[in-house]
Order: sequence, then C-alpha cells, then structure tokens
Amino acid sequence: MELESSRDATKLLAAMNLKELRIGVVGVGRMGANMARRLKDCGYQVSVVQDVATELAKSLADELGCEAVGSPAEVTAGADLILTVVTDDQAMRGIFSADGLLKEAEGRIFLNCATVSPLVHEEVAAACGAAGAKALEACMASSITQAREGTLYLMIGGEKAVFDQVEPMLNDLSSSLRYVGGTGQAAKVKALVNMVMNINTAGLAEGLGLGSALGLDLKMLKEIFSQTGANSRVLETDGDDMITRDHDCFFSASHAAKDSGIANALAAEAGVAVPLSASTEKQYRKLVELGRGELDKSAVAELTFPGRSED
Repeated sequence: MELESSRDATKLLAAMNLKELRIGVVGVGRMGANMARRLKDCGYQVSVVQDVATELAKSLADELGCEAVGSPAEVTAGADLILTVVTDDQAMRGIFSADGLLKEAEGRIFLNCATVSPLVHEEVAAACGAAGAKALEACMASSITQAREGTLYLMIGGEKAVFDQVEPMLNDLSSSLRYVGGTGQAAKVKALVNMVMNINTAGLAEGLGLGSALGLDLKMLKEIFSQTGANSRVLETDGDDMITRDHDCFFSASHAAKDSGIANALAAEAGVAVPLSASTEKQYRKLVELGRGELDKSAVAELTFPGRSED
C-alpha cells in the first residue's frame, strides 16, 4: 500500500499495519543487509534494495525475493518506508539529491541509520520536508550480530509523532530503543558513544601492548583488568582479538576514524578540548594510511604491541 501524501502520511501510518508497507533499503553492507533480513523474518515486505556495490544488492535481493535496483530514485519509487545505511556525510548527501531518494518522494518515510554528522541529518530532514516526506534518524550502537538478531540499541531523533507510529517496527529491530529528541540530537549522542568507545579501545590496546612489552602474562592481565577499574565493554569484545591479532571486521578502523572525527568537530564547535579523542582519531587515521582501514577497530593494537607496526 503506497502512502498518498506527506500531509496524510502520519495519519495513514497510525491507521495501518506497518507490515503492509513496502520497505526499501539503501546500503546493504554488513549492517543494512542484516537489518533487511531481520525485517523479512519478522514479516515485513522488503520490496527493493540498492547499493553502489551492485552485486551485493543483487545477491541480497535473490536471497530475500525482492528487487535490486540501480539508483536511489528507484528505491523511492518502489517503497513506502526506506531505511538508509550509508558510509559518511558525502554518501548521505549523495543519495538524498533531487534526482535520488527525493525524486517524487512525497508521502515517503525515511529511517536514516548511518553514523553521519548531526548537520547532515538536519539537512536531510529539511530536504525531506520540502519534498513532502518524513525523516527520522535511527542511530545504531551495536554491530552485525545484533542487526541480524534484532537486538540493536537504537537512538532515535526527529518528529515524535513519526517515531510513535514506526515504533513497532523499530522494536522488531532492537532490544533497546530510546527516543532522544528532535532532529540531530540522536546523532550527537551517537557521536559521543563512539568517541568514548574508540578512546576505550585505543586505551586497552596501549595497556595490553605495554603489558606485552613488559613480559606479562596477557591472559592474567586481561583477567585482572576485568575485575578492576580497567574494566570496559571493549575488554570483553576486543581484548582477545588484540592479543591473537584476529581483526575480522565488525566495526572498521576507517569508521572509527570517521566517527571520532565527527565527535571532535562537534567539540571544536562547542569550544571543548578533547585531547584523548583527538589522539584516538590520529591512531585510527594512521591505520587507514597504512592500508588497514577495513580491519576491525581492534587492529589499533597493531600500533601498540611491540614489533607489530613493522609487519
């Protein structure tokens, strides 16, 4: 059932079963593809997918029994509610052009899940409004497994009435859901989440790297960290990977660099010094420069363990 107009979109959403809507997904990498699979499993009508990696989109479309299209405009034409999961500000601006997702977008609802700057979320929401569409930011603080299992932690920003109406679908994607406030607010919170996570990851890499240089038993050191003030979520998720050099990607070093950069730009605008975050961004930028940007963020340990940076 296609939504009739932006003026009626929220009214229609309130009156209808969300599973009657055609769902589109733009950006079907690790996160987007698994969110699409989850929605399909929950009985939603995933009708169309699109990605610059066309073979990736085609493979997912074959799996889900939907259509893979060549452009964002075709997603808008074939869906009522569209999720976007793209890489950065430039990609986000690119898909929300007048001849992209905003072409004949009246009545559509966009759920924007990528970690991009608050400013871009604000620009996109304004452009959607001018085109007669609605937009929410649905910022994710989880990884690939959670996307597939529907246990994401989602922070939502935008118009509260629209959030209320799509909340059942968001609940099917998440185990924890938090409405943060107006447009741009969730993106600010997500930037701070990733800023602190990246600092913790870089700090753990330094602690374990120094422990290795001192000849300490790293299993013992990791256990003591877990029982003291050195404990952190990243100790659980990344500690063993740092020691064994298993950097299969769940959250890439390049994304860590980008996200720390977003937070640091916000800090600069606010006039707040964030030296730890600035140093962390430099570490991740160095990994990218070394051609290791698509390794997991745990690969920051390659810069701190003795002898590894020369490999």
